[in-house]
Amino acid sequence: MLTLLLAALLMTSPTAPAPEWRTPFETGGGNTTATHAECIAYYQKLATAYPTRLHLGEAGPTDSGLPLHEVVLSPDGDTDPASVRRKNRRILFIQNGIHPGEPEGIDASMMLARDLMQQPKLQKLLATVTVVIVPIYNVGGALNRNSTTRANQNGPAEYGFRGNARHLDLNRDYIKQDSRNARSFAALFQKWQPDVFVETHTSNGADYQYTMTLIPTQHSKLAPALSRYLQQQLLPALYKGMDKKKWPMTPYVDFNGQTPESGLRAFLETPRYSTGYAALFNTIGFMPETHMLKAFAPRVHATYDFLKTMLETVGQQADLLAAARAQATADQAAQTTFPLAWTLDESQHETVQFRGYEGRMKPSDVSGQPRLYYDRTAPFTRPVKHYNTYQPTATATRPTAYLIPQAWGEVVEILRRNGATLEPLAADMTLPVEVQYLEDYKTSPRAYEGHYLHSQVKLRTATESVAFRRGDYVVYLRAGAPVRYLMETLEPQATDSFFAWGFFDSVLQQKEHFSDYVFEDLAADLLRRAPALRERLEALKKQNPAFASNGAAQLEWVYLNSPYHEKGFNRYPVARWLGTGQL
Repeated sequence: MLTLLLAALLMTSPTAPAPEWRTPFETGGGNTTATHAECIAYYQKLATAYPTRLHLGEAGPTDSGLPLHEVVLSPDGDTDPASVRRKNRRILFIQNGIHPGEPEGIDASMMLARDLMQQPKLQKLLATVTVVIVPIYNVGGALNRNSTTRANQNGPAEYGFRGNARHLDLNRDYIKQDSRNARSFAALFQKWQPDVFVETHTSNGADYQYTMTLIPTQHSKLAPALSRYLQQQLLPALYKGMDKKKWPMTPYVDFNGQTPESGLRAFLETPRYSTGYAALFNTIGFMPETHMLKAFAPRVHATYDFLKTMLETVGQQADLLAAARAQATADQAAQTTFPLAWTLDESQHETVQFRGYEGRMKPSDVSGQPRLYYDRTAPFTRPVKHYNTYQPTATATRPTAYLIPQAWGEVVEILRRNGATLEPLAADMTLPVEVQYLEDYKTSPRAYEGHYLHSQVKLRTATESVAFRRGDYVVYLRAGAPVRYLMETLEPQATDSFFAWGFFDSVLQQKEHFSDYVFEDLAADLLRRAPALRERLEALKKQNPAFASNGAAQLEWVYLNSPYHEKGFNRYPVARWLGTGQL
């Protein structure tokens, strides 16, 4: 019986592939995932056999020293994004192996690409949708093959490692782009500007009955037209399609507490994550997350069927999808206020019928203390709350343009890589701009993906005349610009802004100070010549006895409010220009 079941699982395709076209997963008994070399060789074999419909190319370097690859599936061999759009085809972008220990998408995409080439019924799906596949994104992690680092996962026998060649988690690198992988991805993403983006994953966490769970782009963060389309059209079709294929799905299982009774908490994918990044460009993103405790074979086949269902649905809803994206772009052109940070709204929830296992407690064999386990002899289906609404906690109004001093070349390079147009000033000029001073912020005490993140940013805004040099950059937020991307990277209070990731940390350190015994005389003279400043100091002393008894604190206050204090200290270097026209 077990042999028959495994054979059935390995026969997902309506027509079984010829022996020479079976993948390493199919020849390995259902518990084998392709190595990087095997995966790329397989696509090379497909490209040789079907040169007019499948293209394999290099898409840029990775930190491993090996290139990132791009596979394009189209009915006529068209690999030009502009031409594809003129033919009114939607673009589906599938990325696999960002965490190579979660490899289902690697194997599922190999089989899907083959079947799209070899099965006439499936070939028809490419008439309205061009498919772009990144076979393995984290090449370095895939090369670091082992069988132990996914301690909680049920197969495959060997797999890759989560970190890349620089020990970076690439699913935290979409904004900062420290890795060559992320830089190559950004160029590829901007080249295709896909309608739908899918990045395949495997879950961690609780035990439940589902093989497939799903994280869609958080609908609260999407433009209204895209949010409505996602909620009312795309998601219902995907859930229905997977039901028909005998893979019932549930929203990603992240309990609001420890058990299903606490409700499911929708994942907030900020722009550091792939789908959060995609949303900045009005691309709907998905992370299908198979369940780590299910065997590898059903996880691969569930992923195959999800990708196939996505392709079918995007084709069927091509016009609706195009209209929603066009409306989102038009609405964004007129939008004046943008959210920058979000929090879960626990006053709102939906209800889903959840298929789980009872959570119980028993003594730990390790510690003897009570431990949680899920009782697979006690399955249930019951309604649970799904908290799926987020509210903005920080917003910013849209400036006419940002002005960026040329000294910040790393930021300029990232902006250009992600579709922003930066124009150098032709001459020195002094402009009235809105500047922001960093009054307060919190910094993580431990490194996170190579950075010490800032959060809880408090700003003081002022209008000042600032001198800019010839060659400094202006980036306009006019129609056609990646407005949301610019605001969520350049406004310092945004969750994943460049400030949050530490790109401007040098302004947080004071470069000049004073010798107190010398500055005492300068400060006294300054207070004699500036009665208003003296009045402010005396008022502070009356309000704060500790300040009044602290001579050093008073001297520091005078210095900070004097012409001697450096203007660049704690001043955010990117200025907001609110004028009209063009500089």
